[in-house]
Amino acid sequence: MTITLTVFDRSPDGGRGLARDTRVRWALEEVGQPYEVRPVTFEDMKQPDHLDRNPFGQIPTYEEDGLVLFESGSILLHIAGKAPGLLPEDPQARARAITWVFAAVNTVEPPILELQNAKLIEGDKPWAGDRLPMVLDRIRKRLRELSVHLEDADWLDGPFSAGDLMMVSVLQRLKPSGLLDEYPNLAAYVARGEARPAYQRAFADQYAFNNR
Repeated sequence: MTITLTVFDRSPDGGRGLARDTRVRWALEEVGQPYEVRPVTFEDMKQPDHLDRNPFGQIPTYEEDGLVLFESGSILLHIAGKAPGLLPEDPQARARAITWVFAAVNTVEPPILELQNAKLIEGDKPWAGDRLPMVLDRIRKRLRELSVHLEDADWLDGPFSAGDLMMVSVLQRLKPSGLLDEYPNLAAYVARGEARPAYQRAFADQYAFNNR
């Protein structure tokens, strides 16, 4: 059974690992599962063929033996549920790891994406200057809360899990802003995630693909 991911033919970030296919590549590397990629352009993502895979016209999508999935969180949990390495065997620890996946995409990521919108899409609006400080405050609130929870631990809840993979992927989006540096334990947490051999392989593959 061959796994196929749809990925940007040319990622807007130039291959810095911020596109959501990187988190799926990382998960597959963590469990030792090979995969292939299907590059799509922005125009391709509007076409019926791609919309059949993802009705919202986004990436990544995941295909395996007739199964088609979209949404990186859903794909991550599917991968983690099929092979050991990303979810604990203990039922309660497993449930907590899954909770952290949802916390990353539902609680921490939304204000971070607001920042990108505020700068890249809304930056020329007359109200942009007033809105930006509020967006930054919302991000800092979530970072403070996460920093307090993490304290000096290596990972969010015991050993590295799918929850950490998703949280690190979300926090990486803040690196260009410098906000992450205000919370040294979170910056170190992201660095630990990026130092994992599986992440290094995933990043190298997507970077090479985007700069081919």
